[in-house]
Amino acid sequence: MAELSIIALVAGVLALCYLSVYPKLAGSNFNRLSMCDIVASTVVFCLVGSKYWGSDFQFDLLLFHTNWFWFTLVVYGFFEVPLGLWYFKKHGVKI
Repeated sequence: MAELSIIALVAGVLALCYLSVYPKLAGSNFNRLSMCDIVASTVVFCLVGSKYWGSDFQFDLLLFHTNWFWFTLVVYGFFEVPLGLWYFKKHGVKI
């Protein structure tokens, strides 16, 4: 159940950001997009960390168990890479 709450949080935040916030605030500007993404990821990690920091809860990543930080990082990357590629292509973001 804890895994699902983190997955839902990450998916919700990234969907909100990539579909609403980033197009309005960053557009196709890579630097603004990067700063917005740093803020979004910091919010996610602060929310998850506030609940699981210091706990010995083990999260299941199919092949192994890990702590909250690594689980959140892997899930965040899993969702953000395809969304980021889609956003870059749709908005013509140049690095």
